[in-house]
Amino acid sequence: MVKDAVPLGECGRALVIKLHQPRDVLLAGPVLSVLHARGVEVDALVYGDTAPMLEGHPALSQLHVVGRNWSAEGAWSRFSKERALFGELRARRYGLIVHLCSEFRGAWLARTLGAPYSVAPRMPDRGWFWARSFTHLFPVAARRDMVELNLDALRRIGVYPDFAEREVRSVPGFEAGKAQ
Repeated sequence: MVKDAVPLGECGRALVIKLHQPRDVLLAGPVLSVLHARGVEVDALVYGDTAPMLEGHPALSQLHVVGRNWSAEGAWSRFSKERALFGELRARRYGLIVHLCSEFRGAWLARTLGAPYSVAPRMPDRGWFWARSFTHLFPVAARRDMVELNLDALRRIGVYPDFAEREVRSVPGFEAGKAQ
């Protein structure tokens, strides 16, 4: 048990951020399921090309996407898209942010979205800005299974998933359903 556990009943809604490759995004699914099973409404923020990995996930309330190539579209276009995304996220009023990667975007969002609780991996090479952006930091163990590493974020805030909750589930999308 941790001394500074997050009272999930007070959080209401959580944002899970996983800005990585498709397989890594898929392996974040158990985090969504565990939070949902504990009564938290769950949103996710992923790159647009990885969104199909989570679309249709039964624990997901909303899926927000970031374009990997927004900067290639020009400064004004990127600014407009970033501003619209930030407005969408801010309007959701998150009580908890679970940042599962090392992207600085998560630190900025933890600072600006107003969530009272936030958790991210401990990244000593990221400096003081990273460390002070989150209320909770969890250690990153070398050679640890990615699902377990993602669930370490929840363990750090006092949520201990059962063995059955650690299962990665894939939900076939609309196109796959039409093919049958």
